Amino acid sequence: MKKPGEKTAGLTYSQAGVDIDAGARMVDLIKPLVRATRRRGADAEIGGFGGLFDLKAAGFSDPILVAANDGVGTKVKIAVETGIHGTVGIDLVAMCVNDLVVQGAEPLFFLDYFATGKLNPETGSEIVKGIAAGCLEAGAALIGGETAEMPGVYQGGDYDLAGFAVGAAERGDLLPRRDISAGDVLFGLPSSGVHSNGFSLVRKIVERTQLKWTDPAPFAPGKSLAEALLEPTRIYVKPLLTALRKTQAIKAFAHITGGGFPENIPRVLPAGLGAQVHLDAIPVLPVFKWLAAEGGVVEREMLRTFNCGIGMIVVAEFSRAAEVEEALHESGEAPARLGHVIAAQGIAGMGERVAFDGKLAL
Repeated sequence: MKKPGEKTAGLTYSQAGVDIDAGARMVDLIKPLVRATRRRGADAEIGGFGGLFDLKAAGFSDPILVAANDGVGTKVKIAVETGIHGTVGIDLVAMCVNDLVVQGAEPLFFLDYFATGKLNPETGSEIVKGIAAGCLEAGAALIGGETAEMPGVYQGGDYDLAGFAVGAAERGDLLPRRDISAGDVLFGLPSSGVHSNGFSLVRKIVERTQLKWTDPAPFAPGKSLAEALLEPTRIYVKPLLTALRKTQAIKAFAHITGGGFPENIPRVLPAGLGAQVHLDAIPVLPVFKWLAAEGGVVEREMLRTFNCGIGMIVVAEFSRAAEVEEALHESGEAPARLGHVIAAQGIAGMGERVAFDGKLAL
């Protein structure tokens, strides 16, 4: 007990749970990772109060800027519980830059926000290593970010991530095009797995199976359950931009994220139009078959929660669909012809704009 007249010892930020020295150490660890993502228009070091980008040096003449932000969702919970931190940074970049490229934009730069209860510089640098890898794959410069140590908001080593990406397209090259019409063809591009949506349901299913994260993945030989489920989100930027620049017959892209097929395809279609999707044409990955079986998840719920094996949709002009398919193959993709654009009035269901036929191969 404090005696009368006795002064209370002064507190420090460290005693409150925030380690400034750890933050400085993390900055030192990530500087070479950030430096590796430099590109035309961005060559400054991190450490300033803001990141710089020179649009003129990047080669644009009449650009429209396109911005997107996203997170990784509860997928990070698996990373925290298993100590596998190297891939969620790729997910973070992918979820943002895939939203840029669907509008015809080339990603230019990226910033991240990393918040945790107690900062471990090595864990933080491992996460940023993944972010830098994602930026390199997308052709974007990592020009800044924020690390926040927030004891009391996050517990112990828990953390969350948010990302912010900016891209650009010449004024006349933005997508979706306005001339999308009934008959235009839908191609689907393969996903790498669950990507970064639906993980609250994934974790619930894993809990039901009573499997441990270190147990062998029933659907991925040679990997643990955690390693298989943490497979990072595919970054579609370079193949899509290559195909887009090769042919003028691509009218739209749709990123299959939260809301699955029913929510995301209509986002790029004009009013009055919908989509007919042939479920038999979807190359369902083993992970989705396992999730559906173990969780008793019905087909409709699978389609509105997960990508089911297709992470990106390409809308191609009907008369030049073969040309688009060839361009996608040449860019390294394996497109599946999934269906076509139809009049929305022909779709049964209140407010629905996507019709399905056939069955998923679950």
